[in-house]
Amino acid sequence: MNDLKGKVAVITGASRGIGAGLADRFLQRGLSLGLCARNMPAERRDAAVQDPQRRNVISCSLDVSDHQALEGFTDRVIQRFQRIDLWVNNAGILDPIGPLRDLDPEHLENNFRTNITGVALGCRLFARHVRTRPGGGILVNITSGAALTPYEGWAPYCSSKAAVNMLTEIVALEESDAGLRSYAVAPGVVDTSMQKTIRACTPEQFPAVSRFIQIAQSGGFSSPAWVADQLLELAFTQRPYAPTRDHVVVRLPILDT
Repeated sequence: MNDLKGKVAVITGASRGIGAGLADRFLQRGLSLGLCARNMPAERRDAAVQDPQRRNVISCSLDVSDHQALEGFTDRVIQRFQRIDLWVNNAGILDPIGPLRDLDPEHLENNFRTNITGVALGCRLFARHVRTRPGGGILVNITSGAALTPYEGWAPYCSSKAAVNMLTEIVALEESDAGLRSYAVAPGVVDTSMQKTIRACTPEQFPAVSRFIQIAQSGGFSSPAWVADQLLELAFTQRPYAPTRDHVVVRLPILDT
């Protein structure tokens, strides 16, 4: 775990929030990175030119639900670094928020395209890549406690994250013979722009908003760097693993057993 130089990770949704925090921490730990997001800031796209430390980074703007764009990006990462060891499907959106009866159908479809289709396409590409070379691989799909707890006002988010959990369990079963370890990881409450969006909701939109305001007031957040270290430990230390729900669905903090 001290020296991860030579390991290669892909992170989707890497432009902000948890994704950007993962990218920065993974880079500090010595990994080479493939980063993508719908709106990747120019300074992050151009960092490889401006900062020698980031010359082991490929980044681009794309929609994870666009299979051709995601496949082209994956091919670029493999051509540059020869392999991908860890794939983190982090791209996801919370909106729309409110009673399902009031939601715009297009916004509802966009949530499912990003949160379900985008994750499924990433899983597919990484599973196919792992079968082209020896050594297995680690797939991490970022999920949420909301996959298991229904929240009024979060019908798209809760249901899409529940779908991510089941998708991850199925990939674990299908790809275990290739040495692919799959995890659906709920990172807990991390102070990101998504949390600010939640706290700005009215009780009519999201009746549980007061709970998240209290978490902010008490400073009960995890940092993206801490989440990154937990994911790296999960990925690159020896620990028992089986393609069963108890091993696949993980809620941080991860405790040694």
